[in-house]
Amino acid sequence: MPRYEYRCRACGDTFEVQRPMREANVKTACPAGHDDTVKLLSTIAVGGASAGGPSSGSAPDGGGGCCGGACGC
Repeated sequence: MPRYEYRCRACGDTFEVQRPMREANVKTACPAGHDDTVKLLSTIAVGGASAGGPSSGSAPDGGGGCCGGACGC
């Protein structure tokens, strides 16, 4: 289940709420009970074939094509 990060405009507290994606836009109060909260834009890291591996700065052997060569195009 995804976690969404919020900030309270009243007290400045930042907090997370875990809820289903279908409830992603449902208003939520901060832990102190204030209703004036805003959902923060979170960044995510997506790992691929080279995630955690050495970074050579060049394209992998076998192409590059439209998607970096992972599909062999």
